[in-house]
Amino acid sequence: MEFEYWWLLTFPLFFGLGWMAARIDIKQLVSESRTLPISYFKGLNFLLNEQPDKAIEAFIEVVKVDPQTIELHFALGSLFRRRGEVERAIRMHQNLAERPDLDPEQRTLAVYELAQDYFKAGLLDRAEEYFKQLEGTRLEEQAFGFLLDIYEQEKEWDKAVATAERLEAKSGQSRQKEIANFYCEMATRDIMQSRFDAARPHLAQALTHHRLCVRANMLLGDVERAAENDEAAIEAWKRIESQNPEFLPLVAERLMDAYRRLGRAQEGLTLLKGYLARYASIDLLNVAFQAELETTDTHSAYQLVREELRRNPTLLGLDKLLEAQLIEAPPERRRDLELVKNLVHQHTRSLDMYRCDTCGFRARQFYWRCPACNGWETYSPRRTEEKGLAK
Repeated sequence: MEFEYWWLLTFPLFFGLGWMAARIDIKQLVSESRTLPISYFKGLNFLLNEQPDKAIEAFIEVVKVDPQTIELHFALGSLFRRRGEVERAIRMHQNLAERPDLDPEQRTLAVYELAQDYFKAGLLDRAEEYFKQLEGTRLEEQAFGFLLDIYEQEKEWDKAVATAERLEAKSGQSRQKEIANFYCEMATRDIMQSRFDAARPHLAQALTHHRLCVRANMLLGDVERAAENDEAAIEAWKRIESQNPEFLPLVAERLMDAYRRLGRAQEGLTLLKGYLARYASIDLLNVAFQAELETTDTHSAYQLVREELRRNPTLLGLDKLLEAQLIEAPPERRRDLELVKNLVHQHTRSLDMYRCDTCGFRARQFYWRCPACNGWETYSPRRTEEKGLAK
């Protein structure tokens, strides 16, 4: 292809057009910047220098001079909320939501910000009212997330289930574990009011939504026990092994009590010893140890602890072994053993904690919902006993 030299004549023309466009843009930018109040630039300078109090006051001056600065209204409202000045944030966003010149997108954002203000202030009824207004908008999913939090705080579990299902459909992320626990909360409420027949369908729903819901089988066993149906209670608690055997220590004592009431204490002890052989746990060992003392004799209980300590050497296991030795020891040895046991016990107290499998948060009591990350059933009954050191 031959090069046409006359094309060279077009290059200066293109450069000239580009230069003219740049000059026009610069002139427009300078013109617009001159129309902005000085307080606006002061506010930006304060923000850059991490002086939010002075920045807010400067921006307030801008808003007074030019009430049309809608974006600045939004920014100020958010700043007020983050600083804890919720009343000022509410006034700012309320004024925005009531402005007739807002376009639909801006009005949606104003309602969303106002709902968050009320949520931060703890006015959950007002927050719910505004979050509901966002249904069908681009902020619907975020609003459902806040609504779910509101219904959990207010223990409105029916609404929580409905909202979680809609949120699942909207986001595509599974909420089945949460929904199962909401049904468990309904069942717990029924159990506390001795409405055992009402609790059973809720627990069935929980297992339908999440078949590995350990809590549902624990509660189902409690319901059957309250109905004096120990056989059914035992079957419900035994199903936990196929769901998550780490939760067996939470029902070990209940299982043993049910077998005692049925006059089959030895069968219950055999079951617990089988669990202990498969799933090492100091809590299981404790229940089995006490059951062995009651069912057989002191020597058998001591042997049980000794064998478990050989299989799973931990400080917590040593603590239990010393307790077993104290029972068998002659009076002249008991004082020495008590001194050793107290020393070991002081070290194990710091290890006697439950741990969240998701965030690692530790606590001395078991939670179905982690106080740190709010995850349902993320707490593991395992104690921090590995190698005798807290993780």
